[in-house]
Amino acid sequence: MLMKIGLIGFGKTGKSVASILLENKKFSLEWVLRQSNVLEHRSVPEFFGIQSDEPGLIYSSSHTSVEELLEKHPVDVIIDFSSNEGIYTYGETAAKYKVKIISAISHYKEKELKLLKKLSDKTTVFWSPNITLGVNYLLFAAKFLKKIAPWVDIEVNEEHFKAKEGTSGTAVKIAEALDVDKENINVVRAGGIVGKHEVIFGFPFQTVRLIHESISREAFGNGVIFVAENLKGKEKGLYNFEDILTPYFTV
Repeated sequence: MLMKIGLIGFGKTGKSVASILLENKKFSLEWVLRQSNVLEHRSVPEFFGIQSDEPGLIYSSSHTSVEELLEKHPVDVIIDFSSNEGIYTYGETAAKYKVKIISAISHYKEKELKLLKKLSDKTTVFWSPNITLGVNYLLFAAKFLKKIAPWVDIEVNEEHFKAKEGTSGTAVKIAEALDVDKENINVVRAGGIVGKHEVIFGFPFQTVRLIHESISREAFGNGVIFVAENLKGKEKGLYNFEDILTPYFTV
């Protein structure tokens, strides 16, 4: 049975995620909701110039509410690649209709995190500041290594495209998980680097480096598919990548 998807946000990453969803036969991209009126009433397959049975209709939030969309075009999951504020436009409505929420917003403040927790009382909610499978595998492996050698020296490095502001949410999450001061994250902004995260473990007489590098934004689409498939059958509650990956590491 096809999993029906609604996508919030159609920026660079949203477009890449949409393209991956269209390629996967287990999912049907029902609609996209974005702030801009540009492309309104066109479809995602038309935008990419491909043939598809999936509607993928593009709506503007200035003219169409999430409630209207869920009434006319019900979905199983809403995927959010919009902004910090996006959750306020659809969160309560999604919870009311028992639609699962997958949020990939990098920088939520405490207020938004509290809202996610509240929504998880009514529906299944997943949040990850970086939804690529690879970077979350890196985080999982890094925590194991820290557990084995809690005394090891640790450095966290992150590199992104020149226009990216602030320290990446993923790097902050890695630092927090490894008890590294956020102020000590090494940040590089240059050219068009999509995203690179590195954790250096400095042992006496040896060094271990865990590196994850995003080659293109389509990696976020693969992550979304992995998460959506692993949320099937999950009860209401707030989930993260560790909840999903832990069963795979059970020996």
